Amino acid sequence: MSIRPVLPLSASALVLTIGAAVACSSVAVGATDAANAAVRSSADDASGAAASAAIPGSTTTLSLAGAAGPAAVAGTATRRALPTATATLTATPTAASSAARDLRTDIGHRFSLVGVTWNDPRAGLADLIRFSVRDHATGRWSGWEPLPSADDDRPDGDSAEATAPGVRGGGAPMWVGDSDGIRVRLVPPASGGSRALPAGLRLDLVDPGQAPPPPPVAGPSTRAAQPRAVKPRAAKLSSSAIAPLMVSRAGWGADEKMREKTLQYTGAVHAVFIHHTDTGNGYSCAQAPAVIRSIYRYHVKSLHWADIGYNFLVDKCGTVYEGRAGGVDRSVHGAHTLGFNTDTVGVAAIGTFTSGKVPKAMLDALARIAAWKLSPAHISPTSKVTLVSGDSGSRYPKGRKVAFYAVSGHRDAVATECPGASLYADLPSIRGAAARIQAGAAKAAPVPA
Repeated sequence: MSIRPVLPLSASALVLTIGAAVACSSVAVGATDAANAAVRSSADDASGAAASAAIPGSTTTLSLAGAAGPAAVAGTATRRALPTATATLTATPTAASSAARDLRTDIGHRFSLVGVTWNDPRAGLADLIRFSVRDHATGRWSGWEPLPSADDDRPDGDSAEATAPGVRGGGAPMWVGDSDGIRVRLVPPASGGSRALPAGLRLDLVDPGQAPPPPPVAGPSTRAAQPRAVKPRAAKLSSSAIAPLMVSRAGWGADEKMREKTLQYTGAVHAVFIHHTDTGNGYSCAQAPAVIRSIYRYHVKSLHWADIGYNFLVDKCGTVYEGRAGGVDRSVHGAHTLGFNTDTVGVAAIGTFTSGKVPKAMLDALARIAAWKLSPAHISPTSKVTLVSGDSGSRYPKGRKVAFYAVSGHRDAVATECPGASLYADLPSIRGAAARIQAGAAKAAPVPA
């Protein structure tokens, strides 16, 4: 383990660099609890229930706001002091912030997703973090990118999931592909003054592991996903007739030992909230299962939620994936839209859609999910419905009745950019397409004798 300077940055930025050695074998890097660890690496040995050939994933964490003094870190043979970020970053150059530092340590494995988390889920973090990763195949460093520091895809504040021990706050994670090093730049507010960093601030580097190929594609009654069968309600059309084909949890390699075993359900679905994962668009469709495994691990192991927050996910090729466990035919209570997780479904488009064109295949899949999930309650995707706010952290005080389109964007309920300007602009066409799917299924339905 070594500490060396990097290229000079602005005097008010602190830089940490963590590199994973490709040839690292059994190097154990840890930190004493008494010193408030600066680097902690943890790998989970459990494999997925249906993943006999799977390689387990893992999460490595790096503390960015640890003890006031240096933390002691155990290397292979020596102990060396590592720099820690100060509790407060200031725009005025100080002895603590004027020297950019480069921290390197052998992690022992690679990672593909990066997120930032902190102790208090109600605390916030300004856009103070920039990062750069080293590509494992080429050894080249990427340019500096902002790391999302806000994520309102979360459980309602008074729910059992949100109040469970260990639940953390965090930003939306970023998919970075196969990487083995990261540099972090903590930049003070441009307005000057000081801004306290939330306690327990850390980076989470997620390795999605490897699932057994190929992913099975099945309908909503797939046995691999183990949903509970439900008796369909009397309706003008059978929702199963318009249900999309989807990849089950077993198909994308979910480690079922990782999630909470108690399943939570809600009432009939009255609205579908559209999200983007904000994980970036630098993934191939073949990598989508790995992206989902990474998000799943981040939600469960980093944020300490019960399961992945979304009910369904869609990749850029239009493939639909089962999200939160409990049965795709059922109304599973998710953790996707703060204040409005009751009687709703959260569907996430994998990627970032703040600009550019959203793939048509993705839009078509979103429309089909909306048509399917709204059908049992006889709700037209173009209609408006009334929901009750369950959390004042949303746009509306807890208890207020709010009218939403049956297909709405995350930003309609919470002060966020999600699902991105481009995807949000496509919501009217998604509503129209979903209504046409419902109408077509109704016409094709047999007339009762």
